[in-house]
Amino acid sequence: MTDLKEKLHKKELTIGSWLTIGNCIVAEIMANSGFDWLAIDMEHSAITIEITQDIIRAVKLSGTTPLVRVCCNEPTTIKKVMDAGSSGVIVPMVNSREEAERAVGSVKYPPSGFRGVGLARAQEYGADFESYRDWNQKNSIVIVQIEHINAVQQLEEILQVDGVDGYLVGPYDLSASLGHPGQFNHPSVIEAMQHIEKIAVATGALSGFHVISPEIEPLQEKIAQGYRFLAHSLDILYLGNTCRKITKKYSELR
Repeated sequence: MTDLKEKLHKKELTIGSWLTIGNCIVAEIMANSGFDWLAIDMEHSAITIEITQDIIRAVKLSGTTPLVRVCCNEPTTIKKVMDAGSSGVIVPMVNSREEAERAVGSVKYPPSGFRGVGLARAQEYGADFESYRDWNQKNSIVIVQIEHINAVQQLEEILQVDGVDGYLVGPYDLSASLGHPGQFNHPSVIEAMQHIEKIAVATGALSGFHVISPEIEPLQEKIAQGYRFLAHSLDILYLGNTCRKITKKYSELR
C-alpha cells in the first residue's frame, strides 16, 4: 500500500487541502508545507487536464500524495486524471450505490472495474504497465463526496460498495440541497450531519469533511468529532486571509 492508502485503511488522521490555482509553484509551496495530501480541484476551478498533470507531477516530486476532485462522476474524465498520475479521485455528488460503483469502476481495470487501458504518464508512457496495473488495483484511492440529502438517505448502501475508501462531506452543497445554502446551523442541516455521523460509526467507514475556514479551531472540532480524512481550507483562502491579516496592520505603520 501507499502511505496514504495505508493510513486511510487504518483510519489514521490525515489532513490535506484544496488546490484551485492552476500553478505548479503554488502547488509546490503547498506540497512542501506538511499536508498529507492535496486535491486538485477540477470541479470549481479553471484548471484543465494539462495543468492537472503538471500539478500532479509537482506534488508527487515534493513527496505529497496528489488526488483530483473531478468535475463529475464520468468515466472518461476519471480515466484521464488517473492516467495523468493521480493517486486517486474525489468524486462529487455521489448519491446512490450505483453512482459509487460507477466511480470505483472508472478507476479500476477489469475485472474490478471497467477503466480502459491507455499508456500515459501513470504507466511510464508504456514502459511499465504491469507494475502500474498492480499498484492501481491495490492502492488507488476513491473518496465519494456526500453533498446532497439524497446521498445522506442512501449513505449506508454507498459505503458498502467495495473500493470506496471513504467519504467527504461537502457542507455547502449539502446545506443547499436542503434549501439552506451556507446555513450550517439550520436544524435540517444539523439533522443530516447527525445522520451521516451515525451511519459512519455503524459501518466503520472512514469519515471526511471539508473544513472551509483556514483557522485551526474548526479543524480541531472535526477531529474531536471523529473525522479522520480532513480537507483544511484551500489555496485561495490561505493566500487571501494571510494578505488581509497583514495589510490590516499597515495602518500602524503610516
